[in-house]
Amino acid sequence: MVIGKREQKNPEQKLCAQVSMLCRQKLLGYAESFEELGRSFHDETRIVGDDRQSILEKCLLQQSRQVMGDHLQTVARIMEQVAGEEMCYRPVEEKRRKNLVQALHSEGIAAAELCYIRKKGAAANGISMILSTERSGCKASQAADMLTVLLGKHLQPSPGSPYLIEREPHCFQFTEEPKYVALTGVSRAVKEGEKISGDQYAMLESEKGRLLLLLSDGTGAGEDASRGSGRVLDLMEKMLEAGFDTEESVNMLNSALYAQNEEEDHPTVDICSLDLYSGECEICKVGGAATFLKESVGTECIGGESLPLGIFQKAQTEVRVRQLAAGDLLIMMTDGVLDALEDDCEERMRDMIEALEEQNPQEIAEKILSYAICSCGGRIRDDMTVFVLCLWENA
Repeated sequence: MVIGKREQKNPEQKLCAQVSMLCRQKLLGYAESFEELGRSFHDETRIVGDDRQSILEKCLLQQSRQVMGDHLQTVARIMEQVAGEEMCYRPVEEKRRKNLVQALHSEGIAAAELCYIRKKGAAANGISMILSTERSGCKASQAADMLTVLLGKHLQPSPGSPYLIEREPHCFQFTEEPKYVALTGVSRAVKEGEKISGDQYAMLESEKGRLLLLLSDGTGAGEDASRGSGRVLDLMEKMLEAGFDTEESVNMLNSALYAQNEEEDHPTVDICSLDLYSGECEICKVGGAATFLKESVGTECIGGESLPLGIFQKAQTEVRVRQLAAGDLLIMMTDGVLDALEDDCEERMRDMIEALEEQNPQEIAEKILSYAICSCGGRIRDDMTVFVLCLWENA
């Protein structure tokens, strides 16, 4: 952490810097231990013997040790990354600080410890402050609107900041609004004879301005399938929020499912990671149905040949990167939707999406699902989920 000279005069901020350094040292120590432990799992052992079954078991054990070693080293890298993160603080100029404090005070909000912030690797600058109020129901977004006018930058509360400003002082961070805003829509149908869908979806927003869309299709249908896909998304969310990248999260999750040796539990997972500042979109597919990208120049079908989770020791991930622009549509779906179209299903779906004139993502999702159900005579032979994202420039 980089602290300015003015801030070092504040005992509380100086203490924060010391605690941060202590945590950093501990994390680096833990990382070194995990790295060394991971290397020990990679130590090769000679596999000897005449019994074929015994040799096979030893080979499988050796492979499992190597996978475990990879995961331990991945954890070590994440700890090193967290320890190396830097938040640069620079005190707000005295005249501007007084103007901001007075303006917020006029609305019943007390402000202190105002600093400009820049997090290493973040796409935008921001401002940090400690806020409190005697008013009830005062939202952080109201303070963000005032700061936008006063600073001449479109600011929003960071995802990690509290939603409400309360009597008890809390630290709030306000960051520049991203260039793009994403609107989403979802439409679903449950397989005939079942009460619960085996498909699950989730949406996350990180503090670095990335939007994550996740879609998982559980094996089979009903409660068991829903439990399997729900567990996949729950674990994926936790690992992604902890700092693991997409492929690392998929590989660790795949190993956990593979180790359970459940023959009937092999869910798929599709992950879309969208940078709302640049429009760069990373699409990771593990056994999922095709994803469709509709741009002004045409519609692309992004398919894959990878298998679902838990079949092999190492996941078969397929990652594609695309640059999205305002007005583009990204459409994710489970295989129940495409299977309803039977022959040439991907081409037929691409043509259908190409002909769409709607711009509302919810209407698009409902129209695609209706098209799939009508294509199979109104029968719903598998769970169906359509997840649509539409990208627009921030006003």
